[in-house]
Amino acid sequence: MVRGLRGRTLPRSFYARDSRDLAPVLLGKVLVHHDPVAGPVAARIVEVEAYCGSEDPGSHAFRGPTPRNATMFGPPGRLYVYFTYGMHWCANVVARSAKRGDASAVLLRAGAPVLGIETMRARRPRARVDRFLCAGPARLTEALGLDGAFDGADLVRGEVRLLDDGVAPPADPVVTTRVGLRPGRGDRSPWRWYVRDDPNVSRRAPGHRPPTSHEGDE
Repeated sequence: MVRGLRGRTLPRSFYARDSRDLAPVLLGKVLVHHDPVAGPVAARIVEVEAYCGSEDPGSHAFRGPTPRNATMFGPPGRLYVYFTYGMHWCANVVARSAKRGDASAVLLRAGAPVLGIETMRARRPRARVDRFLCAGPARLTEALGLDGAFDGADLVRGEVRLLDDGVAPPADPVVTTRVGLRPGRGDRSPWRWYVRDDPNVSRRAPGHRPPTSHEGDE
C-alpha cells in the first residue's frame, strides 16, 4: 500500500486475454511505479492501443520472436518496453494471444497524473501544464521513470504494477484507429480506445476538440 493510493494489484489472470479485449478494460486502472529513489509515482490510464501479433502488420510480433520483442512472447502481465525514434521509451502490457505461440500487447498511450506530480514535473520540465505530463506514450514513461531496464518487469509482483482502485472502465470510450499508421502498414481496425473528454488524452478523434496548446517535445 502506498500512502495516498489505494487499490488491489491486478492478478495475472486479468491479463490472460486477447489484447483487443484487454485494452478497453485497462482504461481507469492505475499504473504505479514504486520508485525506491524518487518515491512512488502513479497515473490513471486514459488511452490505449491493441497490437495483435501475426495478424497485425503494425505489431512488433508480426514476424515472430526476436531479441527485441522477446517479452511479448512470455507470460501475460509483464511490461514490454521498447526504444523508438532513437529517443523515446514506450511501455506495453503483455496480453495472451488467441493463437498458440503468438504474441500480443497493449500500448499504454496516455495517463492522468494521480501521485507524485512534483516528481513528474521535475522529470518533464518542458510540460507547460500538468495535462501534458503523461499525454503520450513517451511522456507517460518519462513521467513515471520507466525505461529499457523495465522491459520484462512483472506487473503482478514487481515495483511497477497496475492497480484497480474501484474506478470502472468507461461505458462509452471513444474507439478509433491507432495513431500514426503509415500507408501500407498496420490494420485500419478500430484498435484504440480512450476516455471520452479526458484532457490527458494524447490525440482526439476527428470532431473532438484537441488541447489549445502544444509542447512539440515528442
